[in-house]
Amino acid sequence: MTAPTSSERKACWAARDQLWKCLDDNDDKAACCKNLQSEFEAKCPAQWVKYFIKRRDFLKYKEKMQTEGFTPAEGPKHPQIYDQCEK
Repeated sequence: MTAPTSSERKACWAARDQLWKCLDDNDDKAACCKNLQSEFEAKCPAQWVKYFIKRRDFLKYKEKMQTEGFTPAEGPKHPQIYDQCEK
């Protein structure tokens, strides 16, 4: 695979930006952005598509952590086995 040219990179980034805007405007409902998703996949190398999808997921997660904060998961509710031992 040869590296994309400058114009191909710009077309890919523009398609990505349009898709991300559509997803942002539609509460991440992919069904609302099918045409833009297809255009994004057609204009970008497959490896880039995978990268950008992971990048968006990470950025959304990071934004959520910054606004809502981290809430640790509660551990399993097991009775204390040590309390049941005979001494």
